[in-house]
Amino acid sequence: MGIFDRIINVISGFFSNLVGTAEKSNPEAVYEAAIQGRIKQHGELKKAVAGIVYLRNKLESEREQKTKELADVNAQLPVAIESGDDEVALLLLQKKNELDKALADLTAELAKISEQAEEAKGSLLSFQGEIEKLKRERDQMLAKKATAEARIKIQGSLDGLSTDADIKALENVREHIEKLGAEADVSSELKENSLDERLKAIRVKTGDTQAKSQLEELKKMHAAKQAAGAVVAEGAASKKTL
Repeated sequence: MGIFDRIINVISGFFSNLVGTAEKSNPEAVYEAAIQGRIKQHGELKKAVAGIVYLRNKLESEREQKTKELADVNAQLPVAIESGDDEVALLLLQKKNELDKALADLTAELAKISEQAEEAKGSLLSFQGEIEKLKRERDQMLAKKATAEARIKIQGSLDGLSTDADIKALENVREHIEKLGAEADVSSELKENSLDERLKAIRVKTGDTQAKSQLEELKKMHAAKQAAGAVVAEGAASKKTL
């Protein structure tokens, strides 16, 4: 393969890809072009069928005319024979033979043309059916394309609202709540370590110590009273004994 052939192949491939891309991006135009092309072919086929039908009708008219002429000759021939006019009778016989042959040829040709006309009309109807079928296919495929595009668009929207996004949102909320809790803990810890709290704790401890000292003094005084009372009672008992 020469360099020019390779260049031509590259250019051809490039334009083929370009056309293919354009066709995929605009399927409606592709279908419409195909339909219009078939409609044009249908019109040309219809003209051809019309020509065949015209020829068939013309042959039928000619056969009818020849049949009428033959009937006239067949009617005139006995009269010429009875009148003894052999010359006219011969002319009528020659004309009859010519008409018989012409009718035979017309009948054979008419049979062929009629068959062609029926086949052509069948092809025309079939072609018309293909056009209608292609139109239905176009509508179905374009509807399918629109549905697929809508599904892709919806799926894209759903992807934008995926569970990953939901999980991330939950993580953000959880992190925020944890930070708020940490701030509260810090405030509580700072409060516990403040001078006022420490002094308050010392005061509480001091109060507890004083109360305990007072309790011990009261216990001692109560014990001393009990001891004194016991001595007095013992002395009284001794006096009674003496």
